[in-house]
Formats: sequence, structure tokens, C-alpha cells
Amino acid sequence: MGEVLHLFKCLVHRFPMEEVDEVEVVANKGFKGCIHGRPASKRQVSLIDRETLKKLGLAPGMVKENITTQGTDLQALSTGQILRVGEECVLEVTGPCHPCTRMDEIRMGLQEELRGQRGWLCKVNAGGRIRRGDRIEVLVMAEQTASAAVSQSQ
Repeated sequence: MGEVLHLFKCLVHRFPMEEVDEVEVVANKGFKGCIHGRPASKRQVSLIDRETLKKLGLAPGMVKENITTQGTDLQALSTGQILRVGEECVLEVTGPCHPCTRMDEIRMGLQEELRGQRGWLCKVNAGGRIRRGDRIEVLVMAEQTASAAVSQSQ
């Protein structure tokens, strides 16, 4: 089981993220007050693990993630998995977060360094509050999600 280490909201594009101790998460939108969260988007909340940041010499929030995690093997996640973050929030992994050219504005070559390890994008299936220190639990593994989809289509 993992843990929420840091929470960040983006108030203005290209400005540093604002770190918060807790955040209200809006279903099918993202973090309240964060300009990255949009209704019906697959990119409502982004996650990256502290271990990857540390390996690359980056501080939490530098690569514009909403949640910095610890203890959750993000490399083992895949699209369709369901995560419970804190008591109320349920996130669905929608795909990998591919590093954009803005990463090279942080450090030249960072876009390439982050390739394949930039974390995950999620949509918010159930909102609520997330606090620093909250647990992150994988509720549904990708294989279960795929099996359920096949069963429903038959």
C-alpha cells in the first residue's frame, strides 16, 4: 500500500505548482482550483512516485504532478486500474503521462530522461478530500478490469 507524500495544484500555466496539505477533489474534473483538471478529460489528476523523482534529482512538484506518491509501484500499474486515495477518492488510471517539451524547460534533456517513467494520468470516479499522508490502495488490477469488460460485452 502506498502513501500520498505531496499534493500540488497548478493555478497558472508555466508557474510553479502550489503545494497544499489537503485538497478537495471533484468527480469527473480533478483538484478544485487546479487548471489542469477538466470535465471528461483523461488527464484530471497526475501521479508520479518519489522514487523516480529522487533517481532523477528532481524535487516534488517540479514535473507538474498533482500527487507525489511513495510505496506504490507505479511502474506496475496499467490503464484501467482503480485506486482509492484517502477515505473517499477513487481514481481510474487512464494512461501513462508522456513527458512534454516543457520538461526540457526545467532541465535540458529531462523530457527524454522521463520517457517511460513520467507517472500516470487518472480521471476522478469519486471525489472527496485527499490529505498528505493518506493511503493509496490499488482496488482493481488491470486484468480484473479487462475481464469485466469482456464479460459485459458477451
